[in-house]
Amino acid sequence: MEKIKEIVKENDLCVLATVSGEKPHCSLMSYCADEEGHTLYLASHTETKKYANVMKNPTVSLLIDTREGGGGRTAIQALTVSGEFQAITDPGEKERARTRFVRKHPHLREFVDEPGVAIFSIKITAFQLLDGIQDAFFETVD
Repeated sequence: MEKIKEIVKENDLCVLATVSGEKPHCSLMSYCADEEGHTLYLASHTETKKYANVMKNPTVSLLIDTREGGGGRTAIQALTVSGEFQAITDPGEKERARTRFVRKHPHLREFVDEPGVAIFSIKITAFQLLDGIQDAFFETVD
């Protein structure tokens, strides 16, 4: 589990997969994690396809990989995250999530402050880690 937390906390880009009906939709997203690595925070305009999808179906999947860390293709770790979208409605929680997100992504400060942009969370329910070419590990989160 420590290796999984390390990947979640050291990286900040993912591919978010949402579903509309039976059609999947993928989006490249910036994220930040909570201290435990069990909740991810993302930002999106509320008028996007991905946001409409999670409002109808909160079950999502994300892919986080370690390509930016180098080490060649055989050293890549890919982490598939299963989780549930959660809108953040409490003003205090919204501000804490915004502060955490902007600290990790200062270049997105203006974006998150735009009208119509929401910071939301993904509560992680499970991880699947592909470590190299053949080694895979699965872990559920309580």
